[in-house]
Amino acid sequence: MSGHSRWAGIKHKKAIIDSKKGKVFTRVAREITIAARQGGGKPEANPRLRKAIEDARAVNMPQDNVKRAIQKGTGEIPGVVFEEMTYEGYGPGGVAVLIEATTDNKNRTTSDLRHMLDEHGGNLAGSGSVAFIFEQKGFFSVPKASIAEDKITELAIEAGAEDIKTEDDVYEITTAPSDFEAVKAKLAEAKVQTETAELSLIPKNTVALEGQQAKRCLDLMEALEEYDDVKNVHANFDISKETMEKVTSGQ
Repeated sequence: MSGHSRWAGIKHKKAIIDSKKGKVFTRVAREITIAARQGGGKPEANPRLRKAIEDARAVNMPQDNVKRAIQKGTGEIPGVVFEEMTYEGYGPGGVAVLIEATTDNKNRTTSDLRHMLDEHGGNLAGSGSVAFIFEQKGFFSVPKASIAEDKITELAIEAGAEDIKTEDDVYEITTAPSDFEAVKAKLAEAKVQTETAELSLIPKNTVALEGQQAKRCLDLMEALEEYDDVKNVHANFDISKETMEKVTSGQ
């Protein structure tokens, strides 16, 4: 999905800036705590915790913060209990929106998300409204400038990727969820630079947006991403490179 890779790129750059403000630290710490609570505090025996700690390193979270988050999850020190929630809704132009959240107050989060969607021309919907549009996949984006197309194609195929395609200035690699770690390890072994490497919900179909609808949709995505209780946002918008550049540059 074109919108996915472009928005993922914007989010990646924004995360680097936000990490300096502590926003990303809050989100990553919650994920570490939940992962430790569900699967124990040893990363070698808990893949979800291992991934959360990798994410913490990627944003330069201090080791003390990581340790405290793990201890809160295992109950070694007291902490707020977070609940995982999934919300479904629609954005401008009928775009399907799936929101993964972690909250210590479900009523507050539901109310806030409903208000955000309403404010940006969307609405919260019932369970099952849009979830069927998405399927979980391993997703990687690799800068085109960092590696030749034949080389990355060969590596992806050898590692067991399902698909690789060129999208603007990146290669997009998708895998079955069970093959994500193997492909990730293969790329790391070959010292391939990745802009995005995550298990993500990828849409089976997309909605093309232009002009004002595109701007409203991206404004909604940014508002949701900035909300502390939101862990991930998935949407099936498709915005052309030209429109994306105009909208993000304020034209």
